[in-house]
Amino acid sequence: MLSYSLIFLLLEWMIRLVMLPVIAMRHRPTTALAWLAVVFFEPFIGLAFYFILGENRLPRKRISEFALRRQSQTLDLWPLLQEYCVDPFRNEKNRPPQFLPVALGEVPVVRGNHYDLIAQTDTLIEQLIDDINQAKKHIHLLFYIWRDDETGQLVSDALLAAKARGVECKVLVDAVGSRPFLRKKAAELRKQGIEIHAVLPVNLFRSRLGRFDMRNHRKIVIIDGRIGYTGSQNIANADYGTKQIIWHDLMMRLEGPVVLQLQAVFSTDWHAATHQELDREDVFPVPEEAGNCILETFPSGPTYETQNLHRLIVAAIYHATEEIIITTPYFVPDESLLQAFEVARLRGVRIVLVVPEQFDQILVSAAQRSYYQALLEQGVEIHLFQPGLLHSKTLTIDKKFALVGTSNMDIRSFALNLELNLIMFGNEGTQPILKQQHLYLKETRPLQLAVWKQRPLWKQIVESLARLLSPIL
Repeated sequence: MLSYSLIFLLLEWMIRLVMLPVIAMRHRPTTALAWLAVVFFEPFIGLAFYFILGENRLPRKRISEFALRRQSQTLDLWPLLQEYCVDPFRNEKNRPPQFLPVALGEVPVVRGNHYDLIAQTDTLIEQLIDDINQAKKHIHLLFYIWRDDETGQLVSDALLAAKARGVECKVLVDAVGSRPFLRKKAAELRKQGIEIHAVLPVNLFRSRLGRFDMRNHRKIVIIDGRIGYTGSQNIANADYGTKQIIWHDLMMRLEGPVVLQLQAVFSTDWHAATHQELDREDVFPVPEEAGNCILETFPSGPTYETQNLHRLIVAAIYHATEEIIITTPYFVPDESLLQAFEVARLRGVRIVLVVPEQFDQILVSAAQRSYYQALLEQGVEIHLFQPGLLHSKTLTIDKKFALVGTSNMDIRSFALNLELNLIMFGNEGTQPILKQQHLYLKETRPLQLAVWKQRPLWKQIVESLARLLSPIL
């Protein structure tokens, strides 16, 4: 008669042997090895985690549904945006095809825009509330985190006042990031006529939407189809409820044709969450020229066939000739991104990476630190932001290409979350971003290779172990 211990051992090996080909066929080698390490180390726990978190792709049918809807939105917008569509590199002799992201983002590059950068939470909320108070027709908001704190209350009150004036208010919030808000505050706002829906609800019936921690990480505001916001700031106090660390975010207040592209992203997410269509004639007004900036909205996530943001960033780094500056709270690269860094450094390109010294996620921060030594040895400059948690996500290349938005520089943002970034072309569009990056740099301390090598051995071991899990973080 078999003992319980022998049965348990046989079941463990059965799990290992069955999951070996399953994982190998579904994932790239680096990700597969990380998952196999978890499953082989603890089969039952590893199997449970894999069923919950192992699939970072939507079912193919869902990807096709999203693609068809985006194509429909683009066709609807074309008559409105055609006058403003441009080739941002039309005056360059060596036209860089890697830099033309239209095929990856599926929307055209448009001129005639203006934007203001807002780097302080209080300033942002004041400006946002002022714009909400001026709204005449409709207000659309999408946020990953909406906290029921002082900031959340201020924005909620502004929406209630707008609704009382007859303004239509629609709100999307992520079901996980905004769970306390949905549980405590949403019902009160719904009673006053504000439409609030949870994005990607977590339950056992989400099989059509993939793994449970696939989140909508976007931050979008559109007011009357004329004013838009996007960036890294959520609806939350600057300390995000920690009472210990201040988060430093960056938002863009936008005017011009690009606002209609933000509206299209919101419209797609609204339909995915509610199965309701927005009145297109009402929410997509004829655009008005507002400035000289050339911009493009660049949504990304598992609703695309490829990791389009990752492809864009890698291609842009390969094309860099002078300088790359990156600010990001989380930097967990894959091999292709690391190779792009290495090749750029071999060409003599200066690479500056600005990351926070203080972190809010222990495992991710340990994995991130494990890459520092190799980067420093390549000549990448790493600067540690001192005042708090730098949550701003920016990328500039050669003073003529910039990326600002919601996406971190990690595998989760590239493959798993629904993200939204703005691309800026040319000197006029990128200069404000560069200026803000240099302001961040003034509040950093440079990380020295010799000093970094002297950190305790136990830290190096912990970081190396965390790095093994980086493909699935």
